[in-house]
Amino acid sequence: MEEAADSLVLDLVEWIAREPRPYQEVIAAWRTSCPRLTIWEDAVDRGYVARAGNSGPRGMVVVTDDGKAWLRTHGRLS
Repeated sequence: MEEAADSLVLDLVEWIAREPRPYQEVIAAWRTSCPRLTIWEDAVDRGYVARAGNSGPRGMVVVTDDGKAWLRTHGRLS
């Protein structure tokens, strides 16, 4: 299960790397109630994505420098 979750975290970070996304859009697409698939929470906890600017629901989510480095390591960002 860990490998599948890592793959999904990678997909999430890559999706946000294409362009900053509104927080509400990210949560609608990636938040889950399944305790075994905590994709959004894992990406935040690992420091790969962060909320930028407005901390409210209209804030944006961006990929951090660590997230960009992780994407490069996995061949998902040039």
